Amino acid sequence: MSAYSNQMKAYIERYRQEVGSDGLVDPHQIARWAYEHGLHKPNPKTVIDIIAGDIAQMFREEYRVDRYGRRYRAKHAVTRKQNGQTLSLWGDLDDPNTPHSHFVKSFAQRRQQIVGDCVQLKTDADVYNDKRKPAEPIQTVLDFTLDVMELQQRIPKAA
Repeated sequence: MSAYSNQMKAYIERYRQEVGSDGLVDPHQIARWAYEHGLHKPNPKTVIDIIAGDIAQMFREEYRVDRYGRRYRAKHAVTRKQNGQTLSLWGDLDDPNTPHSHFVKSFAQRRQQIVGDCVQLKTDADVYNDKRKPAEPIQTVLDFTLDVMELQQRIPKAA
């Protein structure tokens, strides 16, 4: 864990001790508390990272509709390491200058993220079931074939 993560962990623990907790935490409340108590002071890099994060979020949320009425995500990212830093490079599906290879990598990376999320979800549910021993253990079904087909049926078809 990085020094930054350790610093955040320390003030999150202090927040819980000073403010209390019902078991649920709001990161914005903790951030406000840490900032107001002088525990976290943003530097220019942090501010730039926040703005870049906002731009990336805007890219993630940009959808368009094609001539068949299908709603699609317009911008797609590829993450890569360069000079010890992780970069996210975004390409627009409608920009003919964005190379095909970008979308091949982007879709493969998104699929791997989904697989990783499924592995973590299954692990979390298994640990929950082992720790809590509920009368009805939580079952984690990871075959999404029918879910995808059902949602695709709900998408209106263009004439």
